[in-house]
Amino acid sequence: MVDIIHRIGIKASPRKVYSALSTVDGVAGWWTQETTGESKVGGVITVRFADRLTPSVEKGRMELEVTKLDPGKEVRWRFKEGPPEWIGTEVTFSLSQNGESTVLVFGHRNWREPIEFMAHCSMKWATFLLSLRELVETGAGRPSPDDLKIDNWN
Repeated sequence: MVDIIHRIGIKASPRKVYSALSTVDGVAGWWTQETTGESKVGGVITVRFADRLTPSVEKGRMELEVTKLDPGKEVRWRFKEGPPEWIGTEVTFSLSQNGESTVLVFGHRNWREPIEFMAHCSMKWATFLLSLRELVETGAGRPSPDDLKIDNWN
């Protein structure tokens, strides 16, 4: 098994970063605007990615189960539906305070093998983590469909 791991500093309290990671509205503010579901352990969240110019065209959809919510410290998800490579993988967000900032260590864990799609996802996760930082620090992120496009897969 292989993991995608990223680390980012955010000029905000762990509580504020946690709120953006642990609520449907928070996730909609940095990952994809089309986020629905229940923000509780055992709850299911659905994220939909639409084409920017033709919103009725779906580019992707994932369903994840919230598996852990530790306020100000950690959020965990497990993917139930989506790309075959994502089924059963986990996403972890671990938070720690460093002065007046929060250090976020992100992981998309338990990929079966390192493939080209994993490289794409790693880069996309990095852009979405920058969107998260923008949301928390300025009040406005860049969620899909207004996210940074990196290649012909999105």
